[in-house]
This record gives sequence, structure tokens and C-alpha cells, in this order.
Amino acid sequence: MSPGIVSTKKRQTTVHTGSDFTELAAIVRGSGLMRRRYGYYWTKLIAVPVVLATAVLAFIWIGDTWWQLFTAVGFAILFTQIAMLGHDAAHRQIFVSGRWNDWVSLIIGDLFVGMSYGWWQHKHTRHHANPNKIDVDPDIDLPVISFTPEQARAPRSPFAQWLVAHQGIFFFPILLLEGLSLHASGVRRVTSPEKLERRWVEMAFLTLRLAGFVTLVFLVLSPGIAFVFLAVQLGLFGVYMGMVFAPNHKGMPLVPKDAKLDFLTRQVLMSRNVRGTRALDVAMGGLNYQIEHHLFPSMPRPHLRRVAPMVQDYCISHGVPYTVTGLLESYGIVIRYINRVGLGERDPFACPLVEQRQAL
Repeated sequence: MSPGIVSTKKRQTTVHTGSDFTELAAIVRGSGLMRRRYGYYWTKLIAVPVVLATAVLAFIWIGDTWWQLFTAVGFAILFTQIAMLGHDAAHRQIFVSGRWNDWVSLIIGDLFVGMSYGWWQHKHTRHHANPNKIDVDPDIDLPVISFTPEQARAPRSPFAQWLVAHQGIFFFPILLLEGLSLHASGVRRVTSPEKLERRWVEMAFLTLRLAGFVTLVFLVLSPGIAFVFLAVQLGLFGVYMGMVFAPNHKGMPLVPKDAKLDFLTRQVLMSRNVRGTRALDVAMGGLNYQIEHHLFPSMPRPHLRRVAPMVQDYCISHGVPYTVTGLLESYGIVIRYINRVGLGERDPFACPLVEQRQAL
């Protein structure tokens, strides 16, 4: 069991039902924390085009110089923060209207960030429904990282097998390619024959964002500086995105595809919170409250910090393991976990509930 899980032997044997979450949901609704935060989100929605336009104008004004590498860092941070706002809209946190949330997600994700909303929605919905469920959760089925012993033992070339055995060392360097991967995945999705709503809107937005930004960079910068600028911007964008999402579930219990768990246990046991200040809340877009986000995905981001103590107290009183760690500690858990998997250890983080049922 991963470090930080609040649990006792007695609590591990507790059987939970759907009524446990129903009771918690009623408590949370009664607190008023599900209400919309229009002032908070409209401020952000207005600020996004203003700040982005200011950044582009600053980029043009600075001109062809290696100092633009600092601008590349700024764009990486800015695009990640904008993507987090798109994440809020996609989870219906901003507006009551699903249509309004969809269009905000399309504009923010496709036009401003260059990530396909349709691709993300398809992938992320499956993750929320079954976090850390083997062969079901797409977030633990990646081509470059093995999260289960079976994945680590899959046939590979000698070099690829060596990389898997040392994946803990290469985890953060691999994130340098995540930004490029996110853009490429979106392009593949909108050009695939699979069903996709508003395909032509997404294609238009993605083309304008990706081609437009690259064109701007090469118009302002000389080729050598332009290539390095894009490498820094894309690399740090991927690292930032990865460092926000990696602590949430990696290294938490995995369950087999056929495991049957109630909603409260399934969402809380597989998720990890990261403690910190309000500055960390901003840096991680509220996703450091991953447990609360999975239980109440449509809850506005500003309320997650307030609801977390309520959820933690409820889980502890009902014997549901609730995990909270520090940020650096969470990265350590992730690295140790994938390193152990890569080295071939069996079931490094087996789910205690599954082990209990198998022993019966």
C-alpha cells in the first residue's frame, strides 16, 4: 500500500455501499459548495485572450534574440494554465449549460492551446469512470511507460526493454515529449474516421492555432532560434502538464478489469491529494485535490480546497483509505513505483480490497 493512506486493518475490511456516497453528496450539496462561481470564471475567461494577446505582442516586440527563450518558458506556463481552465469547462464547472461549456472547451483547448477537446473528452471520461483499472483506464496504458508487471513483460526490442527497466530514471525526461504528443494526439483524433462532434470546428481551430503559432515564431525569429524556442516551449509545456497530472493516481492501487467496487471506494482509493498552499492550488489548477475532483467533477475549482476537509473526515469515519502527501513526496512515490514495475517486481501496489477478496 502506498505511503500516506489513512487506514487500519478494521477499516480495510469495511464493506461500502452506494448509500455512503449518497450521504456524502447530500452533505456537500447542503454546504453550498456545488454552486457556480461565475465571477471567478468570467474573470479568467476575459483574462485569457488579454494575457495571451499581450504575450504575443511582447514576443513580436522583443524580436529576434536568444532572450526569447525566457518568453518560451512564459508561453509554456501560460498554455498550461489555459489548458487547466479548459479542463474546468470540460467538466461543466463553469456554466450550467452543457453547450456553453462545450464551446468554451473548444475555444480554449483547440484554438488557444492546440489540444483537441474531442480527443481529451473521449480519453478523460474513460479515466474518470475507472481510475487505475487495468485495461480500462487509458491513463495507465501508455506506449512509453509500463504501469503493470504485464506491460513491463511485453515483448520489446533489447533497447526498449532496457528503457522500461530504467523508466523511473527517464520519467521526467520523457515528459519533455508530452507537449508534442498532446498536439499530435489531437490532430490524429480530428483526422481519424472515428465519430467526432464538431469535427470541422476542431480542425479549423487546431490548424489556426498550430500552424499560426509556428508561422509567427518563424516570422519573428531566425530559423536556429525559432527551432530552439519551439523545443523549449513544447518541452516545458509537456513537463508542466505531466508534473500536474502524475501525482494524482500513479503509484496508487491498481485493480483488475473485472473488479467491482462502489463509487466512493473506487474514486477515493485510487486517487491521491497533494497538500500545499494556495499557490500550489494555482500552480496545479486545483488538481492537487484529486479525490474531491473525482467525487465531484463538476464542483468549481475554488471550492475544492474548502470541501477537502469534509471529504477526508467522512472517509476516515467510514473506513475509506484517504491519501494525502506532499508534492515532492508524491513524485518520489511515482518514480519508485514505475521503477519497481520496470525492474519486474510483482504487483508493487496491489489493491488491498482485491487481495482481501482473493483470500476469501
